[in-house]
Amino acid sequence: MRSSSDIAEIDYSVDLSNQSKTNFYYSFTFLPKDEREAIHTVYAFCRRIDDIVDEKDQGTSEDIIKKRKRLTKWRTEINELYSGGTYSTFLKPLQSAIRRFSIPKQYFLTLIDGCERDLKQKRYESFSELKEYCYGVAGIVGLMCIEIFGYKYEETKEYAVNLGYALQLTNILRDLKADKDRGYIYIPKEDLRRFKYTEEDLMNERYNEQFIELMRFQTRRAREYYHKARTALRPDERNSMIAAEIMDAIYYRLLEKIELNDFDVFSKQIRVSTVHKVAIAIKHWLATRIFVGRIKK
Repeated sequence: MRSSSDIAEIDYSVDLSNQSKTNFYYSFTFLPKDEREAIHTVYAFCRRIDDIVDEKDQGTSEDIIKKRKRLTKWRTEINELYSGGTYSTFLKPLQSAIRRFSIPKQYFLTLIDGCERDLKQKRYESFSELKEYCYGVAGIVGLMCIEIFGYKYEETKEYAVNLGYALQLTNILRDLKADKDRGYIYIPKEDLRRFKYTEEDLMNERYNEQFIELMRFQTRRAREYYHKARTALRPDERNSMIAAEIMDAIYYRLLEKIELNDFDVFSKQIRVSTVHKVAIAIKHWLATRIFVGRIKK
């Protein structure tokens, strides 16, 4: 393993076991201890990669090159970790999670590639193009998670990927203002043209009928992926996927709140309150316990 001086060089500035109280926090609460610790570690790794890309800078070519170099170092670390080579002691918790739950190396490399896409692309021509991005930053995280949760059926992978799409599409709608302020527009250009709402309109935060119809369309699309995910999950997998189902419920409620707010994401960022997140988590945990109890009878 590498020394602590090498860790500083690679710029590991967060503890991979540290978990902030995001929407995911409430989903992980009811997991068994070993699964909870593993998911916290993997999720923190995902956040670290995302933070490298999102870190504020001057947006110069030199800044982008530096970020790419840092991502390349992470790829090297992951490759070393899987090959049994020399990797940073800082990655020991991640190695433990990988060994315990047999998470494929390609999942981590795909995530790094997906996040890196933000360094070279700020607009998407079509939904099929955006979907590729969503797979790399969200669908692949779903696949990592189900390795930890445990699953019996191949179609559960379809569940994980489609739920990843649904969550990411919801995030895109919630963060529309913040993203465009950073220069990113994730709503496909083909959709902007379809509803006669221009990129200039979005940058100027024009809230009009065209925008509402555009957002209504995006909301329907996100709902379709929640539906695809739910129909792919077999009833006897629900117990192991309780954390994923809580994530589904919290983000679906967020989507509902965006719609109930008439899609006005410019005036304020729409959120699900902490109390509501806790209530959702408890409700789904209890429902799953009751459901499983009935199956066993």
